[in-house]
Amino acid sequence: MIWGCSPLTRYKLTSTLFDGVPSMPPAEQYCADYAAQVVAKTRAEAEGKSSAAGDAGKASSHNPYDEKKCDNCHDKTTESGLVVKSKNELCFVCHTGFVKGSFVHGPVAVGDCLVCHEPHNSPNPALLKVRPSEVCAACHHEKRQAASLHEKAASHGLICINCHDPHFGNVLFFLK
Repeated sequence: MIWGCSPLTRYKLTSTLFDGVPSMPPAEQYCADYAAQVVAKTRAEAEGKSSAAGDAGKASSHNPYDEKKCDNCHDKTTESGLVVKSKNELCFVCHTGFVKGSFVHGPVAVGDCLVCHEPHNSPNPALLKVRPSEVCAACHHEKRQAASLHEKAASHGLICINCHDPHFGNVLFFLK
């Protein structure tokens, strides 16, 4: 029931309901411990296999493209081979029910998947146009809220998608 909640929400709930709940560690220690866990997991995945959230340059390819199912997206009845739906509707032909959060990232909300992703193949994971560590900075040039926290996270090898969902979420700022 509450086990899907964030650790802070779990603590607030359990400390309200029960006496003797130990206090949470200071925020700095909690973040450092979490960062260490993420870095260890990423290293372990990199040693055994490629990490989905890491910076490894694992190439990716869109399955319909690999399977030569071009007409899933392209209208071959026209000489130009235009896409079967508008650019902002095309991905949602197959990726139905994709958006599942109260907060939706702007490009996702308007169907502009191609601002971050390639349609056919990419030298980066998840068909990204650039490496995972660079994708957010391509658009987000504004000063970060909690800049010192972000700098500290980056110094521990964390990238944006380790803490934020790039597509949608139920928490402000798409926090996981």
